[in-house]
Amino acid sequence: MKKIFLLPFLLFSIVSFSQTKKIKILSTELSTADESKYPGATLLIGKVKMSHEGATLDCQRALLYKDKNLFKAIGEVVIEQGDTIIQYSDFATYDGNTKKAKSWGNVEINDKEMTLKTDTLHFDRINQILYYPNGGTIRDKKNTLSSIKGTYFLKDKKFTAKSKVTVVNPDNKLESDHLDYYTNSSVAYLYGPSTITNLKDSTKVYSEKGFYDTNTDISYFVKNAKLFLKERTVSADSLYYDKRKGFASATNNIKVVDTVQNMVAKGNYAELYEHKDSLFIIDRAVAISVLEKDSMYVAGDKILLTGKPEKRIARIFNNVKIFKSDLQGKCDSIHTSQETGLTRMFNRPILWSKNSQITGDSIQLLTDKETNKLDSLKVLKNAFMIQQDSIHRDNYNQIKGRDIFGKFEKGELHTMLVKGNAESLYYNNNDKTHKLETITKEIASDIEFILENGEIAQTKYFKKSEGTTYPPSKFPSEEKKFKGFLWRGNEQPKTVEDIFVKDTIVAPPSKEKKELDVVKEAKENFINETKKKKKLEELNPKRLK
Repeated sequence: MKKIFLLPFLLFSIVSFSQTKKIKILSTELSTADESKYPGATLLIGKVKMSHEGATLDCQRALLYKDKNLFKAIGEVVIEQGDTIIQYSDFATYDGNTKKAKSWGNVEINDKEMTLKTDTLHFDRINQILYYPNGGTIRDKKNTLSSIKGTYFLKDKKFTAKSKVTVVNPDNKLESDHLDYYTNSSVAYLYGPSTITNLKDSTKVYSEKGFYDTNTDISYFVKNAKLFLKERTVSADSLYYDKRKGFASATNNIKVVDTVQNMVAKGNYAELYEHKDSLFIIDRAVAISVLEKDSMYVAGDKILLTGKPEKRIARIFNNVKIFKSDLQGKCDSIHTSQETGLTRMFNRPILWSKNSQITGDSIQLLTDKETNKLDSLKVLKNAFMIQQDSIHRDNYNQIKGRDIFGKFEKGELHTMLVKGNAESLYYNNNDKTHKLETITKEIASDIEFILENGEIAQTKYFKKSEGTTYPPSKFPSEEKKFKGFLWRGNEQPKTVEDIFVKDTIVAPPSKEKKELDVVKEAKENFINETKKKKKLEELNPKRLK
């Protein structure tokens, strides 16, 4: 009896469950059948309305396959799912067993957040997913999104689109190969090559991974990020950009290309203020300028570029080093004006050109704005040029005066004029044997030098007052170096990478430290003397009496 009772109960449960899945006909003007044309189907004509588990379907004609629990609708099809979505199309099929619908022909679907239009749409009611395979458009309050393929997740209000995706509003156009777009927040998450173009000023942002808030115009990218402005291109590992404020910050492997001035700036952290035309770079910061097909690298702790291109000012602060194939330099800070072409070096400035070292209180370089070539050099106050002898490395040719004015030709120093209290010391070698023959020391008001291949080839003296040429054995050793001589060849950057090496600076001891050292030294001397005296007393007590 127990088995007989359970079997009817199980059958009743299965039938009841299957009945809850069956499509129900709510109304129709005509219900008929035509087995020859539509075997197994009920033909419904005129104001057809059906329902299935919270959804209703309206159309003009339909075929209902009761055994298959399948429904085919024709003409003015409307599908409603509670108060969540409403869908329109010319045709539709619906499987009550799988809860999947396919609609085609002028498909339009609406929910509280968006309107979707396409030619063919698949609807998975169980997972609440909409999918179109052949092109579609979504419109919300902010944007219009189009793509070839797209999936819309009703629960998350998320739209996933692939292949030729565009998101457009009156201000911007986003193009991507793969993105997720949330209709409730208007935020797009990018997972493939993507470009955002501002339709008002044509600025662009490119990335392959990141997010973009279309409400605030704020974006953040973390893969192959590039920002294209009118006169600059910024690329970095990661990039934050607030279009409305005109502010961008970039991190790691930064490269800023000035398309107008043919200059590149690099570093590992940068801030750009678009409206103020200013750029700030730190952490391995370097500015690179192309001069006569040769690049000049200027590195420092901080780089600050301000102003419009034609009046741009470049400031580089602290631990500044310069490298060019034929010119290197070093100072504490540099100021360059694009308008004048003048570059000024401050705080212990120094330049090296081949074997020559140039120092002074201030050094200035002038660039021809039309040719973008180095034109001239000024060394102001306490000008000192030292040239290491290429044969006898312990000998140094020296030029000293109040100021030095130099002229470049083909990128190399060619002429140098020493003005005011000029002195020179020159070691003369035999051209064939390279043996040191004489040493010449001259004093004049002004001295002019012509250089060839970095070596002094000609000398011209103005208002010459005195001069002496010595044989090497007769030259006074105390006059071998002018007052203030300091050869700093070990500081010269020999490669581009050298400009990033920080110099070890030993700070002079403070006054307090000096006083403590004196006290410490006196204490140590007293202890040592006491020990000596005690030892002597032990060895010979009578000697001390």
